[in-house]
Amino acid sequence: MIKKIVVLAFICCLVILFTANCKPKAKTAPPPPPVKEQPKVEKVDEAPAVKKPEMTEEEIFMSKSLEEINLAAPLKMIHFDYDRYFIREDAKPVLEGNSAWMRKFQSAKILIEGHCDERGTEEYNLALGEKRAQSTFDHLVSLGISPQRIKVISYGKSQPLDNGHNEIAWQKNRRAQFLIIEK
Repeated sequence: MIKKIVVLAFICCLVILFTANCKPKAKTAPPPPPVKEQPKVEKVDEAPAVKKPEMTEEEIFMSKSLEEINLAAPLKMIHFDYDRYFIREDAKPVLEGNSAWMRKFQSAKILIEGHCDERGTEEYNLALGEKRAQSTFDHLVSLGISPQRIKVISYGKSQPLDNGHNEIAWQKNRRAQFLIIEK
């Protein structure tokens, strides 16, 4: 029996030691509910940046100098056959494009310059250059451009584009070219 008491006492000591070393568990709070994502709202500036208005073609045109406009060469030159002043078929679309540009910029005035190659006398080439400029003038007027907006001049053979002495150079020099003289 003593044996039973010793075993019982031993078990009691173990239970007392075990319960003495154990701390009561702290109550744990339930986990917080999941956070709902707020939809992203973009910040709107209180004073939106003022966009600079874009310039119209007319305003851009008027802001440029005559030199700047002529350097851009909006009006294309046309060429002529040897000893001729009639408008060639390949020049007609060019003149239509030039007349469209002139209709767009109603205030512009132009000078048509008639040029020739180096062959022939100075007098002959001045007269031929005048006829080339005049036939170009007439064609633009037939396309609806006011004659008051166009002036003509002949330079004959005095202002060649190409100083060569061959057919390639002469073809380049037989021309009517355009200069914008007023905006």
